[in-house]
Amino acid sequence: MTEKRLKGLPLLFVTLFAAYLVMGLKEPPPSTSIDVAGFSRLPVLNGGRIKPLDTVARTSLLLLRGKQTLPWRGETLSADEWLLDMLYKSQDADAYPVFNIDDPDVLGVMGFQQTANRYYSFTDLRPHLQEIASQAQQVDQMKPEQRSRYQTAISNLQSRVALYQKLQNTLQVADTEKMLDEVNLFKEMAAPVLMAHMAEGAKPSKKFMEAIQIAQRYNFMREVAEFYPVPEARGLSKLEWTSLGQGILESVTSVDLSPAVTAYAAIGDAYRASDAAAFEKALIEYRSWLEAKVPGDLSTARSESLFNRYEPFYKSMVIYVAVFLLAVFSLLFLPQTLIRSAFYLLALAFGVHTIGLLSRMALQGRPPVTNLYSSAIFVGWAAVLLGIVLERMYRNGIGSMMSSMIGFMTLIIAHHLAGQGDTLEMMRAVLDSNFWLATHVVCITIGYSSTFLAGFLGILYVIRRSFDPSWNGKTAAELERMVYGIVCFSLLFSFVGTILGGIWADQSWGRFWGWDPKENGALMIVLWNAFILHARLGKQAKPKDFVVMAVFGNIVTALSWFGVNMLGIGLHSYGWMDKAFSWLALFIATQFAVIALGLWSPPPLNRKR
Repeated sequence: MTEKRLKGLPLLFVTLFAAYLVMGLKEPPPSTSIDVAGFSRLPVLNGGRIKPLDTVARTSLLLLRGKQTLPWRGETLSADEWLLDMLYKSQDADAYPVFNIDDPDVLGVMGFQQTANRYYSFTDLRPHLQEIASQAQQVDQMKPEQRSRYQTAISNLQSRVALYQKLQNTLQVADTEKMLDEVNLFKEMAAPVLMAHMAEGAKPSKKFMEAIQIAQRYNFMREVAEFYPVPEARGLSKLEWTSLGQGILESVTSVDLSPAVTAYAAIGDAYRASDAAAFEKALIEYRSWLEAKVPGDLSTARSESLFNRYEPFYKSMVIYVAVFLLAVFSLLFLPQTLIRSAFYLLALAFGVHTIGLLSRMALQGRPPVTNLYSSAIFVGWAAVLLGIVLERMYRNGIGSMMSSMIGFMTLIIAHHLAGQGDTLEMMRAVLDSNFWLATHVVCITIGYSSTFLAGFLGILYVIRRSFDPSWNGKTAAELERMVYGIVCFSLLFSFVGTILGGIWADQSWGRFWGWDPKENGALMIVLWNAFILHARLGKQAKPKDFVVMAVFGNIVTALSWFGVNMLGIGLHSYGWMDKAFSWLALFIATQFAVIALGLWSPPPLNRKR
C-alpha cells in the first residue's frame, strides 16, 4: 500500500488519542449508592495546605501500600472508598491488606514467613506493634544514610503504622459507633459541667470527672489528627483550620457546635448505617455552608480532585510510548506517514503534559519546579519542547523519537517519586521565593533537559552507527548537528542558571559559592558542556567522539540531579533515597556501556554509501 493512500493515517491516530483524552474527563460510574466522590472533594488542611480528601486518600494509600487502589474480595476499592472505611469503619479497614512489607528481617520480627504475599493488614500487625515501635525507636537515632536495609524498613513500617492510626482517629475515636449522639451529649451535658467548674473553681465532682473522661477522647483526637477539617473564624477576619477534636472541645465555651463538627459526625453515622439519603443530605448541607464560609478553598479542592482523577501525566506517558513506537517503525516502512503521525501525536502529548504542568502551578501558586517530583515533570516537558523544535527543523523522526523517550522516562521517575508523599507539598523556607524558583531553578532544570536530550541523541547515534545497515554520512551529519545545537543551548541555560543560583545563595546564605555538592554538580554540567564544545570547535574530537562525550553528559547530569540527595550532606540535600541509588547506578552503568560501544564498536558491515 502506497503512502499516498495512507495520507489520512496521521489524522486517524490523532483522533483516536484525542478521544482517549476526552473520555478521561468522564467521571466513572459510582460503585455504591453512597456519594463517595462528593465526600472526596471536601477541603481539609493537611501538610500546611488546603487539599481535597481525595488527595489525602491517594497519598496515604500510596505511602502504605505503594498503589492507589486496593483489591479486596474480588473487587477493587478506590483510595476514596478505603479512606471512608478508615475514617468511619475502623474494624472493616483493619482487615484490609494495606501494609506492603517485603523485607525478610522485618517479617521475621513479627514471626511471619516470607511468601509471595507482600501485603498485610493492621490486624496482622496489631500483636507486634510494641516490638515494631521499640525497634524503630532505636533506628531513629541514626542518620538515614547509615542505616542498614532492615533498619530502614522497620523505621518506614513504624511511620506507616503511625499514619494509619492517625487517620483512624482524625474524625472520630476509632471505636465510636454513634458520633453525632456522642458530640451532642457532650455539648448538652459534659460541656456545661466543665464550663461551671472553670467559672466557679469548685472541687472536682463525680460529674466533672466523667466529663473529663469524655473530653480526653476529643483531646486525643486533637493530638493525633492527620488533617484539619474544621474552618473556624479567629477574630474579625482571620480564619484557621483546626482538628475535629479541637472543634468539639471549643464548644465548651461557645454557643453551638461548629457545623463542620456536626456535618462530619452525621456523615459518619450515615455511612456506617449505609444510609445513602442521610449521607447525601449531610454532605449537601455541609457543602452549602462551606460555599458561604470558604468558597475559595472549596473551589481549590474541587479543582485538585479533578486533576487527580484525570491524571494528565499518565495520559501523556501513554501517548509518548505511541510516539516512540511510530518513530521507530518509520525507520522500517512508511517513513513519511509514520514520521508525521509521530510528530502530531508528540504535539498532542506535549499539550496534555503542558496542561498538567500549568494545573500544578495554579494549584500550588508557584513556578513549575519546586521539588524533585516537579523537576522530573519539567525536565521531560522541556526535552519534549526541544524535540518538537528539532523535528520541525529536520523532519526525520529523530526529534520525536528521542524526546518522547525522555518524556516517558522522566514521567516514570515522577510516578515513583510520588510514592514519597504529597507532590504539591509546602515549600521549605530556604526555597520560598517565587522569583528565584522561576529564574534560577527553571534555567538549571532546562539545562538538565537539554543535556539529557543531547545525550540521548548521542545514544541513538552510537546504536545506529553500530547496528543499522542503512547508516550513512547524511544521517550521521544530521545527528551530530542536532547534538551540537542542543549542547550549545544547554551550556547557555546551565551557565545562566548557575550564576543566578550563586546570587540567590548570596542573598540567602551570605556567600556566592560554598562548594556545596549541588553547586559542584551544576558547575560540572557547565564545564563538561563547555569542554566538549571546545573539543569539537578545536577539532580535537571527531564527530563519533563528540557524541560519545555528549552521552557522558547524561552521567554528569544524573549525579547532579539525584546524586547529591544520596550524599546526605550539603544545603541542597533533602533526604536519603535508598531505593533510587540502585536505579541511578544502573542508569550510569548503561551509559558507560553505550560509551564503550561508541568508542570501540566498528560501523555496520552493510553500510550504505
